[in-house]
Amino acid sequence: MASIKPLADRVLVKPDVAEETTSSGIIIPDTAKEKPQRGTVVAVGEGRYENGTKIAMSLKEGDKVLYGKYAGTELNIDGDELMIMRESDILGIVS
Repeated sequence: MASIKPLADRVLVKPDVAEETTSSGIIIPDTAKEKPQRGTVVAVGEGRYENGTKIAMSLKEGDKVLYGKYAGTELNIDGDELMIMRESDILGIVS
């Protein structure tokens, strides 16, 4: 995979795979699959500056996160589906 370093308060996330079947065993066709809203942080920026003060990132590589349905920009790099978004688009860390 190509090396990408997000700038400022941006985060690079690899979305989880969309579910293929429901809990009752029904197979979901490709046209009806929901985009996943979970993923794993692949890379983080160095943080942002506000009024001359650097605000550090609260996320780190490897964190499992939840993000908004329409958050970020989808990227396809070397066949990998990735998303880049601001840290503020992350709703929470899954533990």
